[in-house]
Amino acid sequence: MIKPSIKTITVRNLINVLLLVAMIVLAITAYNFRALSKKAIENQALAHAELVKAGLTSHMKAGIMDLRDFYLEEIEQLHQINALKIIRGDQVSKQFGPGNPVWERTERDASIDSAFSNSQPVFIMDEFSFKPTVRVIIPYVATAEGTINCLACHLVDEGAVLGGVDIVLDVTEYRNHAIIVIAGISILSLVALLMVLVNTSRTISNYVQRPLERLLENAVLAYQQQHPVPVDEFKTSEFTSVANEFNLFNSQIIAHQDELRQKNLQLIALNDEIESTLRETVFIMGVIEEQRSKETANHTKRVSLFSQLLARKLGLPEAQVDLITVASPLHDIGKLGVPDEILFKPGELTAEERKVMEHHPTIGYEMLKHSKRDILMAAGTIAHQHQEKWDGTGYPRGLKGEEIHIFGRIIALVDVFDALLSPRVYKERWPLEEVIKWISEQRGKHFEPALVDIFLETIDEFVAIYKQYPADE
Repeated sequence: MIKPSIKTITVRNLINVLLLVAMIVLAITAYNFRALSKKAIENQALAHAELVKAGLTSHMKAGIMDLRDFYLEEIEQLHQINALKIIRGDQVSKQFGPGNPVWERTERDASIDSAFSNSQPVFIMDEFSFKPTVRVIIPYVATAEGTINCLACHLVDEGAVLGGVDIVLDVTEYRNHAIIVIAGISILSLVALLMVLVNTSRTISNYVQRPLERLLENAVLAYQQQHPVPVDEFKTSEFTSVANEFNLFNSQIIAHQDELRQKNLQLIALNDEIESTLRETVFIMGVIEEQRSKETANHTKRVSLFSQLLARKLGLPEAQVDLITVASPLHDIGKLGVPDEILFKPGELTAEERKVMEHHPTIGYEMLKHSKRDILMAAGTIAHQHQEKWDGTGYPRGLKGEEIHIFGRIIALVDVFDALLSPRVYKERWPLEEVIKWISEQRGKHFEPALVDIFLETIDEFVAIYKQYPADE
């Protein structure tokens, strides 16, 4: 899942907040503007009602009431007036009789009753239609104050409602004007919102995102090249502080790395010393066995070099070549468990004696099998299998072919080669030609055919090793 960036999260949250604020501001503005528009409409309706009242009373004072209808027709033609009716109060109707039905409303409704009973104007808005209107019912209250004494003409009590005006005004212009104003405010709010978002995004990019990317890049370079992160290129104190923290952390890491490097070098040196000591110890153990068995001089050295040469010629990995070279000196370590009278007997061994002698591979394996070190594990395998034969007639387990480990097959060949070419207490040295002939005859019997072929092809190199480390007569 791809995680959003800091800029994305900030802009997203900011949009939510700004949209909420914009909606609240627009709602408050629309509500207040509607209230102002409604008040303006009411004032406009009251102005028209006062105009009608003034005209009617002026006609009464002039004694020209017969021209009243003409005056009302002119008033009705005024802009925004959809309808105009005069409402005659009950007491006036009793005194003067019914009025002109063209201009006077004869029926009553709840709105008229409410205005007359409360002596207060009633406003009825129809603002959501295609052509919005407002109906205003304004009562005329009898009073003795002012230039006209209503009580002089009308036989009513002061405060009584003489009548009223029922005007229907077209408020489309007010509605349209309100829409334009609200739309303008909305557009300005949207522009302001976009400006805030653009400025916020730019600020985050310039002062957060890019500095953070530079800080990470510089931190990696500082770690790789071991130099401090430059702090002067950051414009904010926060990133300057983080860069300083990076430098402090980096210096500590470098110090710990130097210490760790020294420890690693010491550990490597210690491991090398342990490995070298183990190799030397293995070789010395082989020499000890050689001395105890009264083998010919340098037998351990030659078998080690023979096995190294043959393993390399066979194409084994260099690690395996090194392993067989180091482990081969212990191939006859099991002879330490063979009694002297059998080990040093100059003549042919009896069946019982041979059985004891053939137990030495198992003795060597038992001595080495508990180790988990590669060298000693390989030495145990060699000690256990170097007397096995390719055709399965060897000992101690009668392994056959590739059941025998490659190390065991190699040591079997080079050990016999050195034994035949060297003098022993129970035999004389064989001539080289007879040794080569016998090994050739044992191809596929005692020895692996491929190893015999490689050995015979490079016999001169094996002879050179023997001459370099000769056996004592």
